Amino acid sequence: MKWALLSVWDKTGIIKLARVLAEHNIGIISSGGTGKVLRDAGLDFVDVSEYTGFPEMMDGRVKTLHPRVHGGLLCRRGIDDAVMAEHGIKAIDLLVVNLYPFEAMKEEVPGLDELIEYIDIGGPAMVRAAAKNYRRVAVVVDPSYYPLVAEAVERGGFTDKERLTLAKAAFARTAAYDAAISNHLHSLDQIFPDVYTIQFRNGRPLRYGENPHQQAVVYGDTGIASLTPLQGKQMSYNNYLDLNAAVGLLREFSECCAVVVKHNNPCGVATGEDLLSAYIAAREVDPVSAYGSVVALNMEVTREVAEEICTTFVEVVIALSYTPDALGVMKRKENMRVLVLPEYTAQDEVRSIDGGALVQRTPPQVEEWRVVTEREPTAGEMRAMQLAWKVCGHTRSNAIIFAGETAVLGIGAGQMSRVDSARIAIMKAGTPLQGSAVASDAFLPFPDTLEVAAEAGATALIQPGGSIRDQEVIDAANRLNVAMAFTDTRHFRH
Repeated sequence: MKWALLSVWDKTGIIKLARVLAEHNIGIISSGGTGKVLRDAGLDFVDVSEYTGFPEMMDGRVKTLHPRVHGGLLCRRGIDDAVMAEHGIKAIDLLVVNLYPFEAMKEEVPGLDELIEYIDIGGPAMVRAAAKNYRRVAVVVDPSYYPLVAEAVERGGFTDKERLTLAKAAFARTAAYDAAISNHLHSLDQIFPDVYTIQFRNGRPLRYGENPHQQAVVYGDTGIASLTPLQGKQMSYNNYLDLNAAVGLLREFSECCAVVVKHNNPCGVATGEDLLSAYIAAREVDPVSAYGSVVALNMEVTREVAEEICTTFVEVVIALSYTPDALGVMKRKENMRVLVLPEYTAQDEVRSIDGGALVQRTPPQVEEWRVVTEREPTAGEMRAMQLAWKVCGHTRSNAIIFAGETAVLGIGAGQMSRVDSARIAIMKAGTPLQGSAVASDAFLPFPDTLEVAAEAGATALIQPGGSIRDQEVIDAANRLNVAMAFTDTRHFRH
């Protein structure tokens, strides 16, 4: 007779699976909460305590940590038969386990003494034993695999490929579980752990990396990393980078907004009463750079918007949703990737460097702007400053942004000199800059950037402040009648 051991915290689907096992004459060993669920469903099983000859003890801390359990999971058929017979060990052919929910409980349970009771010991030990012996024992750690198990049982057994797939999932689960515990314990009384362990799932190979001679893969099962296009070619490494930048900026806006990104920098941003006007305004900020861009939209795309998008070569479009007519239009551009905006996924930003990684976290914050010039900005200038400041935080440093009330007018990005970024923004501007507002991602070390911006027509400027020459810059702003505010928050983006 074949045997299965069932011990699950998440009871989803376990009764249905147990019935399949019983129908195919597979004996069940279980205990605790899982046993109660099976008993209430009228299913027969052998209690773990009855099988091992030892009672569950220490408030459930010890129940499956026994040679009869682990011997049944680790035994080699045809090799260990004699010792199994001597000690009454049953060969366990299937292990179904999911673990105490430490990851969820660490957010809910304030005290460490209570939280440690959600650190599963017996479960991971059994999972690792079964996964080590995967050629003989199928191990299941997630209810999503129950249909695979049922199908295998009904046809008479698991394939070698299925067994290995289940074992890999098992070791990945115990690795993630241990990582969550380690990170939490190492973070007690400090913001970041001394030892930082992360795991990303759902790896999919990409055609190549940033360039054709580089190899690449994308990992992740939530957010941008999880997306599959509704249509178009496979997403590329650079597509994901640009899409991440575009969506990050788009999420700054609650009003109708269109963002156009090229090479990880915004080249057009605009708001509007409707998506069509917002998109056209964003694209026309820099129509040359908009060629081959990523477009992000926070409203539903209609047929009219789709028609306008298709007048330009666009690599990727992501939007809140699409009407059926819009999708029909976009199919004309068969290579254009079309995606739906995902829910925001909050996580640390991790960047690899030689020999290690940098980890960054951005907590929620409310900036308190303060006007430092004699002249207060007008309501229109303030709206333009707010728009420029949002875009500035998502543009490569050194960043200088010119904006009107509803659209960016000029973008200077990624220069070693801030005044050079200002000159590039002026050069790239497709419309006059008279009455515009300017944002700088870091303080102005000299008055020159402000003077260049004012000469181009800017009448308001927003910057963090904090330079030893702040007063010189303030004096220049007063002399040029430029309203200026400090945020006391820098927005470098390297």
